[in-house]
Amino acid sequence: MVLNFIKNTVLIFVVLLFSCGNKSKLEAGSKKLEVAPEKNLEIIVGANQTEKYLPFLNGKKVGVVANQTSVIFIDNNNEIATSLKTPRNDNYTHIVDSLIALNVNITKVFSPEHGFRGKADAGELVSDGQDIETGLPIFSLHGKSKKPSKAQLENVDIMIFDIQDVGVRFYTYISTLHHVMEACAENNIPLLILDRPNPNGHYIDGPTMKETHRSFLGMHPIPLVHGMTIGEYAKMVNGQKWLANGIQCDISIIPAKNYTHQTPYSLPIRPSPNLPNDQSIKLYPSLGLFEGTTINAGRGTELQFQRYGAPFLDDKVFTFSYTPEANFGAKYPKHKGEICYGEDLADNDLKNRVTLKWLIKAYNNSNDKQAVFNTDSFTKHSGTAKLQQQIIEGMSEADIIATWQDDLETYKEMRKQYLIYN
Repeated sequence: MVLNFIKNTVLIFVVLLFSCGNKSKLEAGSKKLEVAPEKNLEIIVGANQTEKYLPFLNGKKVGVVANQTSVIFIDNNNEIATSLKTPRNDNYTHIVDSLIALNVNITKVFSPEHGFRGKADAGELVSDGQDIETGLPIFSLHGKSKKPSKAQLENVDIMIFDIQDVGVRFYTYISTLHHVMEACAENNIPLLILDRPNPNGHYIDGPTMKETHRSFLGMHPIPLVHGMTIGEYAKMVNGQKWLANGIQCDISIIPAKNYTHQTPYSLPIRPSPNLPNDQSIKLYPSLGLFEGTTINAGRGTELQFQRYGAPFLDDKVFTFSYTPEANFGAKYPKHKGEICYGEDLADNDLKNRVTLKWLIKAYNNSNDKQAVFNTDSFTKHSGTAKLQQQIIEGMSEADIIATWQDDLETYKEMRKQYLIYN
């Protein structure tokens, strides 16, 4: 009876502590990532619903896959929350810090691209280490190996996956999810997914990846913008038997409350160093394709994925210019220290679609067309060899987009069976 009273008291404490929704905002670059109160006040991310998942963790040795977005939002007016002795921002605590404060036995942390605290460059290898705040061992899933090993999973009874995604195929957190699911399935470890809204979850668009071009930038035949949350995507990976040998992972999902795919969602924390605000996240599906070219997409400035340019673009056509320099998240940006001619898209109002117009314009107005695709990664980003050829052959954007439609319709039908949200 005493034990049950203690358990119930802890759960009541947790509900009071973390029952608030997403209310924080972050100064980022020249703009703010702001949560519009009228749009986001009632959304409660999976991590905040501790009353639903603490029972899964009771008495277990817990591994956590997390980064800087893996937080529990706090109501600063809550005296109980204010008294919690854990490293925290004014508006949130990291889930690892919070669970440790609640006496959850976390034994290991696994970090994706950009690292556990989110400071590494895109594509930069991340080393294993130790978290300064907690002393926990950190195992990188973006170093020599991208999949947890059997040895690394020793002393783990259950894994938590809690990372904010942005709904784009080449954004590598869903590839990390695949590898974690596969490792958990192979070692009979259940996976608890704390779901978060997808800021690009309200539409589906772009070329569908072909299996022959599988890489860490795209592991499955899904469109460039897939329209799913992490939880929904995990259901699809299981349901389509995309893990090795068709094995399936034992997953439990804590859905986000009061979220639908049409609910606007503004991220309160940078999901990675070079996505500083809502505009960059909105334009990322389109400007992210420049990552597979030699054209700079704003890295090395404070307006990442809100501009593009290169020294070899025609300065008579492109009157806007900027000079990339090393900065947070971009130690070696393309064309560092060189004047790049291009376009400023910080105020562009693109909505609900992928556009190729900027990529086509850049290619058509390059003083050195061969330099644009002088890289082996464009096909990995686009997921198909066809797109580069279509651009080189001079196809219009409308004609190229028309070639995507059959695959998109097939995908949308498949997607229906895995949806958690309307």
